Amino acid sequence: MQHPASPRLRAPHARYPVLSAMALVLILSACSDSDSDSATESDNDDLSSVGTEGVECDYLNTSFNASASVQLDSIAEWTCSSTERLLSANGVPDHEVGQFPNEGNPNTITEQEVSASFTLLPVETGNVTQLGGPAGVTGYILNGVKIDASTAGSCDDSGENCSLIDNSGGWSIEALTQTNFDFGTDDNNAHVQPGGSYHYHGMPEGFITLQGGNSSTMTLIGWAADGFPIYARYGYTDAEDASSELVAMSGSYQLVSDVPSNRPSTDIYPLGTFREDWEYVEGSGDLDECNGRFGVTPDFPSGIYHYFATDSYPFLQRCVTGDVESAGGPPPGVEPDAQVISLIAQ
Repeated sequence: MQHPASPRLRAPHARYPVLSAMALVLILSACSDSDSDSATESDNDDLSSVGTEGVECDYLNTSFNASASVQLDSIAEWTCSSTERLLSANGVPDHEVGQFPNEGNPNTITEQEVSASFTLLPVETGNVTQLGGPAGVTGYILNGVKIDASTAGSCDDSGENCSLIDNSGGWSIEALTQTNFDFGTDDNNAHVQPGGSYHYHGMPEGFITLQGGNSSTMTLIGWAADGFPIYARYGYTDAEDASSELVAMSGSYQLVSDVPSNRPSTDIYPLGTFREDWEYVEGSGDLDECNGRFGVTPDFPSGIYHYFATDSYPFLQRCVTGDVESAGGPPPGVEPDAQVISLIAQ
């Protein structure tokens, strides 16, 4: 499989499921006097709202993707107005992809009309907004391909009725942490929706490679719906010390210890099969509920709230903690990863 041409960049900082045929705080010290209180509030405001202007405001990729499953131009352009970061793209990946259609995914990659805007002054509120699917796109990788880590697949309590058409079942099927259902994802943890939209459920490996991402640097790979940046895999051991060692960031989700009595049998569906099998355990990893944290980055040496793509669950954030409303609202909802009404897992 031939690799696509490398992207042409201009930037300040270089740097489904388808079942198989048988399956389906930064805490600031507060002083007692009113003057100090005012100063502290001001400091908090400054830290929770950091401008992103000047970073990747002139990103342009126009390259032909020669992968056998693509054979299309990949186009993505990010620009900045005085207040917004703007994306115009065709949703075609700029890196090598797997074979589509395939046994687990019968869909073909096609060009999309991608248009989105994000604020240049994101505000970290600490409040969690769940995104993905009909709720709105969680974010975009710089190449204009969307992040949509969850799926529309679900099973009922018996586990005998599993559907990809919606999430009406009480148990939402995960794309990457189970083997009962074949989602047809490729080595980029991505696959294709019925409308032809290629999208990521996990680490976008091919794109990271094109960006030169490695263990010696933090690699900016995209922007979330609230306007905060997304980095791939590596972050500083000390979030506020750029001289500290870079390590692979770990999500703070663990498998539940108490399995609900109404859950489909773990003998058939091991823990990890469903989203409800995972729970956020503060402090068990490096990141918060939305796979982010506040800290310094090469692009924001004074610090900014930012998200990570991780090798551990949830892989890509399923929520944002920034003010989405002030960011212009989440991008429009997208079609679900739905293809089959009801199939039974192998």
